[in-house]
Amino acid sequence: MSFLDDGGPIFAQIADELANQIADGTVGEGERVASTNELAAFYRVNPATAARSLTVLFDEGLVEKRRGVGMFVAKGARERLVQARRRRFADRYVRPLAVEAARLGIGPEELLGLVREELASVEVTVGGEG
Repeated sequence: MSFLDDGGPIFAQIADELANQIADGTVGEGERVASTNELAAFYRVNPATAARSLTVLFDEGLVEKRRGVGMFVAKGARERLVQARRRRFADRYVRPLAVEAARLGIGPEELLGLVREELASVEVTVGGEG
């Protein structure tokens, strides 16, 4: 379970947590997402705050309303979300990495080697847990 922190508006944190559940497949396409009241109770927030979280996901096209039934993960939501996050990842991490490598005179093959080494150490660490 994730806990809210002081890192931003509560509604945005809840929306991010729900988006994470869509991205990692915890909640799949066509599945019902928690209601406003369920979110409010779970996170111990005002129902208006919980509703705003769902509105964010609706506005992003990740969930759809089914009148009288609730909110459900929209078709293609996971794929759109993952693609958007990949673009953001590339902009936030890969581009600065490439720019700094160029400044240091690290060529593509050497950079790929460094990345492979780090990936291998992460795989060992992650694989060793649990």
